[in-house]
Amino acid sequence: MTAKTSWNANLYQDKHSFVWQYGEDLLQLLNPQPSEFILDLGCGTGQLTEKIAQFGAEVLGVDNSATMIEKARQNYPHLHFEVADARNLQVDKPLDAVFSNAVLHWVKEPEAAIANIHQALKLGGRFVAEFGGKGNIQQILEALYQALATISISQPQILSPWYFPSIGEYVTLLEAQGFEVIYAVLFDRPTPLAEGEAGMANWIKMFASNFLVGISSEQQVQVIQEVEKSLQGTLYHQGTWTADYRRIRIVATKV
Repeated sequence: MTAKTSWNANLYQDKHSFVWQYGEDLLQLLNPQPSEFILDLGCGTGQLTEKIAQFGAEVLGVDNSATMIEKARQNYPHLHFEVADARNLQVDKPLDAVFSNAVLHWVKEPEAAIANIHQALKLGGRFVAEFGGKGNIQQILEALYQALATISISQPQILSPWYFPSIGEYVTLLEAQGFEVIYAVLFDRPTPLAEGEAGMANWIKMFASNFLVGISSEQQVQVIQEVEKSLQGTLYHQGTWTADYRRIRIVATKV
C-alpha cells in the first residue's frame, strides 16, 4: 500500500479480515501454477500470499507498511516478504504474474505503478488485480465531507488518500503502458463491517484516518458521530454497519 497511512497490523488482521477474505476468489482468476514466480503486491499480513504459495508457486509478498510486513513474517516465516512500494518495484528476475488485492486504490500515481508492474513482468506475464473503483464508498465519503465541514474543515476532498477510477480510465492507462486487457468488471460489493455498532467508527479509524489528522480527539469523536448519524438510515441494519464498496477487477497480459 502506498498512502501515508499508519497501519495497525494487528487491528487490520483481527478486525478487518474481510479485506483478504474477499480476495480469495480472485485467486481463481490468477490461477497460480507450480514453479511460477508471482508477486503479491500489497500483501498486508500475508494471508493471500500463503494461499498462492499453496499452489506450488514461488511467491514474494511486498507491502510498503513495515508493520504489515513484520506481521506477515511472523504469520508465515517460511515465505519471503519485503517492504516495497508499487511505484518503485525491484525484482531479481522477471515475474510470471503480479497479483494485487485491495491495494491499488491507495496509489494516487497509477501510471507509475502500472509502469513498474509492466516492467517487472516477463512477456506474456499477467496482472490480476481487484481494488476500489468509481463510486466506491461514495456514501461514506459524502458523509465524511459533510461532517468535516461542520467543524470548518474546508475542501476536505483533498485529504482523500484514494484513487477510484472507472473501468475506461484504468483500461486506457493499462493499454498505454503495453498491456492487453482481457477482463475488466466494475461491481457493487456491500461489505458488512465487524464490531456491531462500532463497525463504522472502527472502519474510519482504520482506513480513513487521513481525514482525522490534525484535529483534536474531541473533534474526531464529533466527526465520526456525525458520519454515523448521516448513514444510520442507509448503511446500518439490524445492528451491523455495511460499507458501500464498489470494486474493479482486472486481468491483463504484457504484450
